[in-house]
Amino acid sequence: MSDKPEVIVYTDGACSGNPGPGGWGAVLIWNGKEKELMGGEPQTTNNRMEMQAVIEALRALKKPCKVIIHSDSALIINAFTKGWIESWQKRGWRKSNKKPVENKELWQHMLQAMDPHDVEWVKVKGHAGIELNERVDRLAVTASKKY
Repeated sequence: MSDKPEVIVYTDGACSGNPGPGGWGAVLIWNGKEKELMGGEPQTTNNRMEMQAVIEALRALKKPCKVIIHSDSALIINAFTKGWIESWQKRGWRKSNKKPVENKELWQHMLQAMDPHDVEWVKVKGHAGIELNERVDRLAVTASKKY
């Protein structure tokens, strides 16, 4: 049992065109309180926005926490639950096909943001009526429209 506070996080990214204007959204839940975060970029990709949502959610935490991150991004979930990220690093940020890992700098930012925390990953099905996942999707889409 961790003595760190437990924070539930839902994240999502959105992109209008891929690449195109994009947005990310996150909801952090701790001790019955909720915090919404959102942002975006004028020229980006969906994967970058999915990753940015996780990074910003982790950066928002003021002290080390047990963080349960819910995402509908198979890429992010698989990178951490299937050991892809360790394999990429061992190969000098190359995939098994020897090609460079896309968005290496964001993966590095994510690892850095994760460092003080105990992170658990939960895959959620996108657009399946899961209330908090739908909410972060709306935040991401709203943010993307500002660009």
